[in-house]
Amino acid sequence: MGHSLDTLVDVLKTAGEPTRFRLLALVAAGDLTVTDLTEILGQSQPRISRHLKLLAEEDLIERYQEGAWAYFRLKREGTAAALVRTLLTAVSIDDPILARDRERLATVKQARAERAQAYFSRNAAEWDELRRLHVSDAVVEKALLKLVGRTPVDSLLDLGTGTGWILQLLSEVYRRAVGIDASRDMLSVARANLDKAGIVKASVRQGDILNLPLDGQDFDLVTIHQVLHFLDQPERAIAEAARVLRPGGRLLIVDLAPHNLEYLRDEHAHVRLGFSHETMAEWLEKVGLDVQEVVDLAADRQGGPSLTATVWLARDRRLLIADAPAAKEMTPA
Repeated sequence: MGHSLDTLVDVLKTAGEPTRFRLLALVAAGDLTVTDLTEILGQSQPRISRHLKLLAEEDLIERYQEGAWAYFRLKREGTAAALVRTLLTAVSIDDPILARDRERLATVKQARAERAQAYFSRNAAEWDELRRLHVSDAVVEKALLKLVGRTPVDSLLDLGTGTGWILQLLSEVYRRAVGIDASRDMLSVARANLDKAGIVKASVRQGDILNLPLDGQDFDLVTIHQVLHFLDQPERAIAEAARVLRPGGRLLIVDLAPHNLEYLRDEHAHVRLGFSHETMAEWLEKVGLDVQEVVDLAADRQGGPSLTATVWLARDRRLLIADAPAAKEMTPA
């Protein structure tokens, strides 16, 4: 796609300043705060903030808030962002200034990973106990990949992203992805995992999955993995997921089948003891989604309690309705 002369000149003027170009190269590698960028570039916070403001005004980067912290990343959409990506690919990988910035970025990401590991260590006993009750990750992974299929997805939204496991699992399928979680600790873990996997086309941010900070009809695939049983009103999360789906988009839910392990309420904050096929189908139908497939995955555990996971795949029916008149017209009388 070509660029107008005015757009070309404005982008080149904004990106052409050395510090701003270094900032663009850094935020192209992942989500970073002003503090991160100040540490990497060795410049004052007011100076970095001023440069970021200019880049945002030119629509080259995007900013989102997470509690008291603001994160920045390279804009993924738009002609200006596409031009910046072209400029970034043109610079020599051996440039000494950018090479030093990458080394300092690696140090920042390592510190991020160490904080995430510390959080995991504090909660390891609780998570290990729960994992023993569940079907293995490998079984769930195989089922999800089969249901999602190999057809490329333009945009993915993962609600209650936690460690970012879904964003990693489906990274070969989507063009861009967003993970939402209410916990800043879990978001730190997810960012560390995305950094380690080298996935820059996905970002995570803090938000309430019952009131998403997102526009409607913007995602082709929405996933909700082992989240609904923590919610008092899980049907509200499903309604929000349906709101942000594009016509014909799909919703993939993984959660627990009905069980009687009451201790999970008090010891692990479970609000719901699983969901039946009938209840889930009713909620999905109410928000305009048709169930396409349901798969039960039982834990292969000999003796002792265990939990069965259920996977529901549903599709927004609006595209089907839109196609119906055309199909009817083509039907011979």
